[in-house]
Amino acid sequence: MAMPAAIDLGRQIDAFGRAVERFFEELSRISWGWFAGALVLSLGLQLCRGHAWANALRAAYPGDRVGEVGVVGAFLVGAGMNSLLPARGGDAIKIVLAKRAVRNSSYPSVISSFAVLAPFDTLMGLLVLGYAIGQGLLPEAPSLPELPAFEISFWAAHPDLLLFVLTVLGIGTLLLFAFLVRHAEAVWRRLKQGVVILRQPRRYLREVAAWQMAGWLLRFGSFWLFLDAFGIGGSAETVLLVMSVQSISGALPLTPGGAGAQQALLVATLEGPSRVAVLAYSAGQQVAVAAFSVAVAFVTLGIVFRTGDWRGLVREGREARGKAPD
Repeated sequence: MAMPAAIDLGRQIDAFGRAVERFFEELSRISWGWFAGALVLSLGLQLCRGHAWANALRAAYPGDRVGEVGVVGAFLVGAGMNSLLPARGGDAIKIVLAKRAVRNSSYPSVISSFAVLAPFDTLMGLLVLGYAIGQGLLPEAPSLPELPAFEISFWAAHPDLLLFVLTVLGIGTLLLFAFLVRHAEAVWRRLKQGVVILRQPRRYLREVAAWQMAGWLLRFGSFWLFLDAFGIGGSAETVLLVMSVQSISGALPLTPGGAGAQQALLVATLEGPSRVAVLAYSAGQQVAVAAFSVAVAFVTLGIVFRTGDWRGLVREGREARGKAPD
């Protein structure tokens, strides 16, 4: 009885070894020119978003100087450190550095100003997702519980629990909103100051939404080049599929950046390339973008902000979230 079990175990180990070997073979075939171009476009995306945020802060503080380099630098550092730190610790650094770049600013206004980017991003995410669903590019709902990713299979297999969790989150948000309105009028005043550009539609479209649109186009181009770099083959349909998968996997993430969920969905949806090729592309892109973002963050910290004490910035940012307006 022991011999067949040993043979079966040996076959599994051998199969795993071949799979790992094929995975690294796929990675070794990367077209480095397309790969470098994709990273450059991903940096351009972050620069566009950072500039849009700086414009939102200019609207909030029309009489004060808003340092473009400081705000965009804060955005780059925060985005990069979010790839490295748990619980979105990069956002805490982003808040501290941006406040230093805007004279006479307050933490509540700086924090709320970042929400100005949400409406356009949400709209674009829904449009991309709607296209993917309308074209039948995503797996049907009954097959979702079978995907090998816990965060997808669990929620898909328990829709009632998902609805309950979303309801609780919604109620909690409303209660927090009511508390802020009743007990923190000063904070609420400064929170509204951060999103004042939303009350100026033309300026919002010109100085925020237009730059976000440029960022989305750069993201589209970056994904296309990554697909070409890994031999998957870029096309408008494939890029939109990958972007929709990224939106889904990030909706209720249980892992950093939706890792695992993205791979499972892409394997289930991308037709043509082998499973190993899709896994190499998805994992390779995630790791490359994260590593590049972290490198940009540390370079920006050193050159723009003349510091390397990111731990101190995290502590200061987290403390600031609990402070009264200054």
